[in-house]
Amino acid sequence: MFSWLGTDDRRRKDPEVFQTVSEGLKKLYKSKLLPLEEHYRFHEFHSPALEDADFDNKPMVLLVGQYSTGKTTFIRYLLEQDFPGMRIGPEPTTDSFIAVMQGNVEGIIPGNALVVDPKKPFRKLNAFGNAFLNRFVCAQLPNPVLESISVIDTPGILSGEKQRISRGYDFAAVLEWFAERVDRIILLFDAHKLDISDEFSEVIKALKNHEDKMRVVLNKADQIETQQLMRVYGALMWSLGKIVNTPEVIRVYIGSFWSHPLLIPDNRKLFEAEEQDLFRDIQSLPRNAALRKLNDLIKRARLAKVHAYIISSLKKEMPSVFGKDNKKKELVANLAEVYGRIEREHQISPGDFPNLKRMQDQLQAQDFSKFQPLKSKLLEVVDDMLAHDIAQLMVLVRQEEAQRPVQMVKGGAFEGTLHGPFGHGYGEGAGEGIDDTEWVVARDKPMYDEIFYTLSPVDGKITGANAKKEMVRSKLPNSVLGKIWKLADIDKDGMLDDEEFALANHLIKVKLEGHELPSELPAHLLPPSKRKVAE
Repeated sequence: MFSWLGTDDRRRKDPEVFQTVSEGLKKLYKSKLLPLEEHYRFHEFHSPALEDADFDNKPMVLLVGQYSTGKTTFIRYLLEQDFPGMRIGPEPTTDSFIAVMQGNVEGIIPGNALVVDPKKPFRKLNAFGNAFLNRFVCAQLPNPVLESISVIDTPGILSGEKQRISRGYDFAAVLEWFAERVDRIILLFDAHKLDISDEFSEVIKALKNHEDKMRVVLNKADQIETQQLMRVYGALMWSLGKIVNTPEVIRVYIGSFWSHPLLIPDNRKLFEAEEQDLFRDIQSLPRNAALRKLNDLIKRARLAKVHAYIISSLKKEMPSVFGKDNKKKELVANLAEVYGRIEREHQISPGDFPNLKRMQDQLQAQDFSKFQPLKSKLLEVVDDMLAHDIAQLMVLVRQEEAQRPVQMVKGGAFEGTLHGPFGHGYGEGAGEGIDDTEWVVARDKPMYDEIFYTLSPVDGKITGANAKKEMVRSKLPNSVLGKIWKLADIDKDGMLDDEEFALANHLIKVKLEGHELPSELPAHLLPPSKRKVAE
């Protein structure tokens, strides 16, 4: 149990006691941020109020992409089993949002039933109406992967004439709603069709402010040659650069995410390395879930504060009796000036303000006379939360992480590359010769021995200074050579015998070939004469 007492007695009479980060976030939101949101009608402009399920739910991964880019197949690949409602085909097959979640029994929960379930984080989706709810289902099934994460499959984004067909609900707004609440957004692209349609471009722009959650997968990359793949990758980066306005380059994973044989196996090692990187990223989600929720609450609090300043400023400008309509039109048209004034008065970063055009559109339908004036006390409470309570919750996050076992996504495709000879890097680099009966370094030892005996060994050993003269020829930095020395000097006597010298040279070769050095020397690399010493 964790507790803390505020330093300011007026702030808090009794210490706040939080069992978990999740409980702390819920209490802070309801007692400190929600009153500000309700007073300034934040929920009508930006995002519905948060509920307990939003803080308690498992990390979610949102898959977004044009039709036939392999979104549903990607989920099947991760789970290694079919899920209810799954349809795969080259044409637009997934016409619904499908939340794939853990359940004791396989089945489908339709959207209207889903949004009344208080244990699911989807209750606020009822605002999008029946047109959307008829296209929203939850597929439940028992699966080890889903014990740690949930996955949201989305309808394929249309292109050409197809995108003119109305979906009956605001597709981009629904994706934005999910983007706020998920832990990872994966954009899937097909290596054969990189054109970003108008609808897809709109969707990516709707995901603005969530670039930190976005990852890109270039799928079906096994179907093209290496030279073409380089061109496709370059073209994709160019296209994304025009839409995703961030100074850093978005991370793109290249591979073929299905369980069929690779059509062109030339880039197998690249695909394996990329898959491992992506899997590590997804596996880290449960471990970082509490921190992500904390981060999202801070972002929400900052937006709510700015919203309060905007609404109260508009209220202040309104005349009390005559000319309200004309003044409203003038204020909406000059909203950029209002933003600038608030920015200067309250020292707020321009990046904290909501989208200007969208805010203007929303204000057109509002009655400004019902807006509330500035209430400093509500803002002070939120400032207090950001200054004190959030800092204390950060400490609690670290304490929870230290007490819990390491949380990782397990099962499905995540298990396939963990064990046995098909693990990433098995038999390569420092792992070379892991299954051989002979010491793998012995293959090149005669060559290393020739060098060893030119370095003036005394009693069968060379000094560190003499070893250094030879080892620096590799041009590796001292930090790397120092690590190699530490691994090779098995008896820790500050000198190297012929076997230790051969081992050092073997590790230099491993590093020069582009592999990572192990943190500890693997058992198969121990020289035969040193194995008893090490034991």
